[in-house]
Amino acid sequence: MRILRTPDERFAGLAGFPFDPHYVEVDAGDGTMLRVHYLDEGPPDGEVVLLLHGEPSWSYLYRRMIPVLVDAGLRAVAIDLVGFGRSDKPAERDDYTYQAHVDWTWAAIEAIGLDRITLVCQDWGGLIGLRLVGEHPERFARVVAANTFLPTGDTHPGNAFLAWQRYSQQVSDFQAGKIVNGACLTDLTPEVIAGYDAPFPDDTYKQGARQFPLLVPTGPLDPAIPANQAAWTVLETFERPFLCAFSDSDPITRGGDTVLSSKIPGAVGHPPVTIASAGHFLQEDRGEELAAVVVDFVRATPVA
Repeated sequence: MRILRTPDERFAGLAGFPFDPHYVEVDAGDGTMLRVHYLDEGPPDGEVVLLLHGEPSWSYLYRRMIPVLVDAGLRAVAIDLVGFGRSDKPAERDDYTYQAHVDWTWAAIEAIGLDRITLVCQDWGGLIGLRLVGEHPERFARVVAANTFLPTGDTHPGNAFLAWQRYSQQVSDFQAGKIVNGACLTDLTPEVIAGYDAPFPDDTYKQGARQFPLLVPTGPLDPAIPANQAAWTVLETFERPFLCAFSDSDPITRGGDTVLSSKIPGAVGHPPVTIASAGHFLQEDRGEELAAVVVDFVRATPVA
């Protein structure tokens, strides 16, 4: 596997991002070692809040939430998925599969040594994170799902998602910052847009970002469906605290909170929270508010 690594200078002086980088290595599956970047802020012995981003963002997405979590005494860990942020980027699109990302992310969690995890997941962070909860439920203390889902290919993905999928493959100049900005209700500053573009010096670094929209299971023959169905079998018995915190203005994941809350036993007694005036990337539109929801949820559901 041929690997690209974004030069460190691309991440120097990013707006609102004073966090030190941390790294672990995971096996790509062929003996190649991938360097995975993560943020690790707050007390080392604090309850772990694992923040998983989606497409085409990276841990920069959580920069407004991390200070709120840390001030509450929590340990905030934000992993950059392989192909994104400061993590290594396999150079070929065929290197990116749903299963590979599940395996790489779990290997990173193991390498960091996380346990009793509060998962906060959005977009692809949920497609991967909820799979991991289904496969390793004993390692997760609670879950906050935000604008995400775990598809099994048996329902229509929605016109908004299909439009995004087409755009992602047809646009000649795939700009992460522009895409994130377009899915927020508030206009991002040029400096913040540049923060989302930082991981991608040119198009050769964007193979994962280009491939991700095609990896979402949208039909019955998708290779990820059996594993997602197996995860759902576990999630439908998952009794640890589960909370949906979706925004009010995301056409792609609208209604997903109802599905998750109705199927997962841990959501009983924890009615979905709606984050007002926020789009798909609610961490940008209302990051501090979402972080406060997480803090309140952790405090209200102490781990025995």
